[in-house]
Amino acid sequence: MLNAVGREIPEEIGGRKLKPYNGPFSFKPKGRLHPPPLKAVFPDESKLLPSIKDAIKKVGLEDGMTISFHHHLRNGDAVVNMVMEEIAKMGIKDIKLAPTALFPVHEPLIEHIKNGVITSIEGSLNGPIGEYVSKHGLKEPVVLRSHGGRARAVRRGDLHIDVAFIAAPIADEYGNCNGMLGKSAFGAMGFAYADAMHADNVVIITDNLQPYPVTPISIPQIYVDYVVEVESIGDPSGIQTGTMRITRSPARLNIAKNVVKFLAKAGVIKDGFSFQAGAGGISLAVTKFLHEYMKENGIVGDFVMGGITGFVVDMLHDGTIRKILDAQTFDLKAVESMSQDEEHVEVSHMMFGDPHTCGCVVNRQHACFLGATEVDLDFNVNVNTHSDGLLLHGIGGHQDAAAGSDVTVITIPLLRGRLPVIRKEVTTVSTPHHTVDVVVTDRGIAVNPEREDLIEAVKGKIEIMDIEELYKKAISLAGEPKEPRFKDDIVALIEYRDGTILDVVRGVA
Repeated sequence: MLNAVGREIPEEIGGRKLKPYNGPFSFKPKGRLHPPPLKAVFPDESKLLPSIKDAIKKVGLEDGMTISFHHHLRNGDAVVNMVMEEIAKMGIKDIKLAPTALFPVHEPLIEHIKNGVITSIEGSLNGPIGEYVSKHGLKEPVVLRSHGGRARAVRRGDLHIDVAFIAAPIADEYGNCNGMLGKSAFGAMGFAYADAMHADNVVIITDNLQPYPVTPISIPQIYVDYVVEVESIGDPSGIQTGTMRITRSPARLNIAKNVVKFLAKAGVIKDGFSFQAGAGGISLAVTKFLHEYMKENGIVGDFVMGGITGFVVDMLHDGTIRKILDAQTFDLKAVESMSQDEEHVEVSHMMFGDPHTCGCVVNRQHACFLGATEVDLDFNVNVNTHSDGLLLHGIGGHQDAAAGSDVTVITIPLLRGRLPVIRKEVTTVSTPHHTVDVVVTDRGIAVNPEREDLIEAVKGKIEIMDIEELYKKAISLAGEPKEPRFKDDIVALIEYRDGTILDVVRGVA
């Protein structure tokens, strides 16, 4: 089947019938949400268990079941490895892993894949596990979803979770917990909401058990089956990984300045402005320069959504924005703010970007600025694979922000490691051209021809060029890149946020 971005999609994989992507808003869903089982805990029953092993026994985890985790601690997480090690010791096999994302810290999972403990993954891959999947594959293709798309899949039952293991830096023995307090505090618990509400079993794992009731309550006791206290759920300093640091490159800082200049000239930045920033170093710089511009011009924005950093907290503190909506906190300054600032509000990823709700936050965003590994001449964007074909990154909130925002800006250097970032065709389509509006590079700005309104708005105010011109500049500097060598086998599916299929990822030879 040929989908709306020109990619060939199999009709079926592993017994699953695939529906090809047909546009960002091609259908409205029918049916009902996936219901969790009915339960009752009576007054004399305790939820507190002495170990993870006891929790695994209590929930009845068996071969072939699906378990989930969240990644708010990012590369500092200790819970995934801890739980999987116990599962392996107990001889349980054929587990489907459904994390919101995996990071280099989770490299030990590769041994569990080799030993048949893990045979399937539905979740984002960052680093070593993604590389392993590219070269070796799994029993079933990995399914990659956006943050909003994953919440949709869990709520709809497309991703049925038997047991959700939820890390919490503070909890009471009845399961009330939040992510903003304690030695391992990581801020918002946005990823955990859908899992807690729709999984068959929910286990809270904490390193900070406090008297009942723990408040504020993010995940309430009514969704929690068991609670386990461990020595440590992880190291919150691992939240701020390499992609969470502002760029120091003069060329890339100039890209960030030009994003603000473009949005200002287009008349987008005004009172009531709202935006979402991506996780890359350039996107963080855009937030910094946007703050400066708004402050200098007396502009007050309504809200900022997305991965929240100290740069956004500074905007709240000096009144440049009115509120922060936070589903994932990206540095420790933002973690502290969440526990102290009344207008720094936690939201779920259902509310953030699930397209099959009565309206998600991204629908209210005026702009978003996001990174990419590649962009092509049609304005399709790749964030999952590199030009060598290796599956090294997840989708994150990229698709969601791009679909909902009035203006989607992609910030990229023209070359990265002597390789052109603008290609004739991207290696993998992660976000479709229908929702991408502007590409800002260190060598010029291109606007999607479909956005005639934007082109007209900046005419005579800022120089823009055809994306083909940027492509030719890149090729003149670095030459045509070598095409990756792929195998025939499909190792991953790229879902669009509505559950249709955007692209497939093939194994690397």
